This record gives sequence, C-alpha cells and structure tokens, in this order.
Amino acid sequence: MNKLYFTEEHELFRKSLKEFLHKEVVPHIDKWEKEGKVERFIWRKIGEMGFFGINYPEEFGGLNLDLFYTVIFLEELQKINSGGFAANLWAHAYLAMTHLDKEGSQEIKENYLVASISGDKIGCLCITEPFGGSDVSGLRTTAIKNDDTYVLNGSKTFITNGVYSDYLIVAAKTNIEKGAKGISIFLVDRNTPGISSTKLDKLGWKASDTAEIAFDNVIIPTENLMGEENKGFSYIMEHFALERLVMAINAHARAEFALEYTIQYMKDRTAFGQSISKFQALRHSVAQMSSELEVCKAFNYTTAKRLNDGEYVVKEATMAKLTSTKMADDIIYQCLQLLGGYGYMEEYPLARLFRDSRLGPIGGGTSEILREIIAKMIIDGKDYKPVT
Repeated sequence: MNKLYFTEEHELFRKSLKEFLHKEVVPHIDKWEKEGKVERFIWRKIGEMGFFGINYPEEFGGLNLDLFYTVIFLEELQKINSGGFAANLWAHAYLAMTHLDKEGSQEIKENYLVASISGDKIGCLCITEPFGGSDVSGLRTTAIKNDDTYVLNGSKTFITNGVYSDYLIVAAKTNIEKGAKGISIFLVDRNTPGISSTKLDKLGWKASDTAEIAFDNVIIPTENLMGEENKGFSYIMEHFALERLVMAINAHARAEFALEYTIQYMKDRTAFGQSISKFQALRHSVAQMSSELEVCKAFNYTTAKRLNDGEYVVKEATMAKLTSTKMADDIIYQCLQLLGGYGYMEEYPLARLFRDSRLGPIGGGTSEILREIIAKMIIDGKDYKPVT
C-alpha cells in the first residue's frame, strides 16, 4: 500500500471492487469482446455498488469521495484485460458525467446525472469529428438557435458508447464566425429524432461500442444548453486535465498488469534446465521496465493529488498522458516478446493488451498534439486558465 496517497479505507475499497469485478464481470468479458457490446445488466450492478458515483455529489446519489478512489477504480478496470469494457465505463463516468455535473442545470442533473450514477442511463461525449480530432476549435457541427430551440446538424466520430448510450453530450458551433469562442455544449437525448449511429470496427477495444454519429436537423430545447452559450471550448479545455490523467492512470495500470503477468510467466517457464527468470538479459529488461513504470506511476499519483486539492494541472496531466501511454506501449510490446510464441496467442492476455494499449497515444489528444501543447507552455509561456 502506498501510504502517501492510499488509506486503509482506500484499500478496503480496492479489495471490494476487485472481488466484484472478478465475480460479476470477468466471466462475461470474452463474450462481450466477441459481440462488441457490454450487456445492460452490468451497468446497473455497477451503479448499485456506487462505483459510478465515486466523486459525485451525494445530492444526486453520489459518494463524494476523493480522487484516489477514482484512481483505484481505473486501475482495477485495467487489470481484467478488456480495454473496451474499461473505456465504456470511464467514458461514461469521467467524460459524459463530468459535463453533467459541472455544466448541467439542476433539472438536467436530476434527470440525467442521478440516472447515470445508478447505471440506468449511459452517456457519451461527442467532440471528435471526421474532419478533425485534436483541433476542437475547428469543429463543423452547428447548433443554430431558432426561437426556443436549437437545430443541430453535423457528425461526430470515434465516440465511445456511441451506439448504445441513452444521451449524448455534444459540442457544436452556435456562432460560426467566432471560431473557438462560438462553441457550446448540449445534452441530447438519444430518442430525439434525427440521430443515427454507425458502429466502427476497431483494432482493439472490441467490447466497446465506438461509433460515427450523424445529426440531421435534430431539435434541441434551449434548456438542454449546458452552461453558458459560446463557452463550450473553455469547458472542454478545463476537463481535458481529468481526461488526460484518466488515460495516464489507465496506462500505468495496464503496464503493471502486463509486467506482473510476465514476471510470473518467466518464473514458471523453463529453458536450458532453469527458469527463464534467471537469465540476466531478461532480468535486466524487467528491471528497466519496472523502473520506467514506477516513475510514471509516481508522477501520475502526484498529479492526481494536486488535482484533488483543486490545482489546475493541465500541463502535468498532459505530460502524464504523453509519457505514460508511451511507456505502456513499450512495456506491453516487450512483455509480449518475453512470452515468445505464447504472447502471440489469443488465449494469453498479452495479445489483447497489445491491441488495446495502442489507442493510448491516440485517444484524448494524440501524442503529437500533446507535445505541441506542452511546448507552448514551456517554451512560449502560454498559460491555460480554468473557466471563471
């Protein structure tokens, strides 16, 4: 137990979560991976356990716990070897629900946040578009005001929970001429006419329903505007710190899972009359991987502590995602190699881990974009500010 950040209560929570996942989730993982869909019953079971409400207000059914309970939730999700299942849950709980909590009206929270915490409603966040992902300011989806409604037109892509979600948090231009200063955020109910979803076939994250979504003259009531009109870009930027930290924690957790599995495999596997864990070249490779993992993990925990304390850690969270996702890819690649031919077999966990991990340096801002954001901060002196 890392006593700097985790109390005895945290570790009891981890034990309870781990037992729940292995009893209620693991037996279904292979089925969900093949079908590309997570069955609805598990969302409600997770809601009943309170896992969706970890850091949300008690007023809406949450537990209002500190961020390290969320860290535990993310870490344990990565250790049951389904990046797609994990993505469905954290995209709901920390992308869609974050906007509900921070920008939603009281009515929206009562109708959607409460049901999201209980697992009765599933959400998705719709920002990325077919014409551009990381360039949020250049999005083309529009929401044109018409009396007491907005008319939504456009398309989104690579949306996690994009097929089976009950509501969508959508970024759209409400003032085309203003660029980034003309973006707003809306809550759109899935049953609204004019919404269509096309499921995408992916390299990994097979259990996750990733979609391209089209909006054709979708009528949204003005009360579904989230926060203030034309402040959407600021809201998105403000929440990127949490999203990037989530992906950094996911990365160090899946690398840890891969390394722990590989070390045990090396101890059990013999060659030339001895355990392969005794060969110096392999031992030193594991030592190097473990060192890189622990450095990233320590930085992620420190950043989580600062975010939990109310600091605006967009730079640190960006650095955490950049370094941790690369580290995870490198470690999982090497771990697969250490298993030899077995690493390439689907019955062993490294093949799926290898595929699932590759999205880390792409989703939530590519590594190339993150390097430019960091460069702007440390070279150009750009200072990103939270919404006031």
